[in-house]
Amino acid sequence: MTPTDIAKFWKTTADDDWETANVLVTAHKYHHALFFCHLTLEKLLKGLVYSKKSSHPLPIHDLLKLAHQTGILVNEKREEQLKEITSWNIKARYDDYKLAFYQKATKDFTETWMRIVKDLFVWIKNQY
Repeated sequence: MTPTDIAKFWKTTADDDWETANVLVTAHKYHHALFFCHLTLEKLLKGLVYSKKSSHPLPIHDLLKLAHQTGILVNEKREEQLKEITSWNIKARYDDYKLAFYQKATKDFTETWMRIVKDLFVWIKNQY
């Protein structure tokens, strides 16, 4: 596969994960939806690394570090958003964090962050 093919693959799977996140919101599975939001942005950023650098992205889940690896300019507001979204991945993996994360993932919190993630989703896709 060429770097272009790999970038396209990451974008396609990110689109699927974004669709899954929206289905999970409809099903009131908010913590799962937020986890899929993280996956969506992670895949877009990893694809963007291939698109811009023709190289492998770092094998990490930190969205801000991945954004920096792409070379795109990230303003302070987006930096903070990417840091928050990254925390959903880490906390979702450990039992002692799950309860706090589940309590955080209310309908209002999730709806607010779905709008933010959608903005980031569009912004990252426009960087390709």
